[in-house]
Amino acid sequence: MTLIALLVTLIVVGVLLWLVNNYIPMDSKIKNILNIVVVIAVVIWLLNLLGLTDNLRGIRVGS
Repeated sequence: MTLIALLVTLIVVGVLLWLVNNYIPMDSKIKNILNIVVVIAVVIWLLNLLGLTDNLRGIRVGS
């Protein structure tokens, strides 16, 4: 993915989140949860895109 496509995707996600926050009536708690979920999803997507999550696949939790 090119840098321009990455920037356009981030801008589109940001504008969509802004539109949802401003124009769809919701309780503030639901808006906060939605914002957190979108930010976490974008961060995970970026980490995966940059190849930084490959090292995490070998980590085992538990016995």
